[in-house]
Amino acid sequence: MSEIIEIVDSLENKIGQLLKKLKQQQEVNRQLKEELAVSKNENKDLALSVTQWEEKYESLKLANSMLGSNQSKTEAKLKINTLIREIDQCIAQLSE
Repeated sequence: MSEIIEIVDSLENKIGQLLKKLKQQQEVNRQLKEELAVSKNENKDLALSVTQWEEKYESLKLANSMLGSNQSKTEAKLKINTLIREIDQCIAQLSE
């Protein structure tokens, strides 16, 4: 009979330890989910920042080419032609 009591006590201790480990792992999991959410937000912000800097870079390249830089005169001409086509499309849509 005392063996059964010892086995039951041992099982209770082991179950208690498992429940404690389960709670610890759930807490770690919660923290990792929070970190993941923060990292995703930072990643999204950085991606937006990169896009904005790329747009600024393209604008700067265009401005430099319009100022007479020999490097990208053809690029400036292509951009101007694209803008003219877009304006023509807008005018055509307004005329309809």
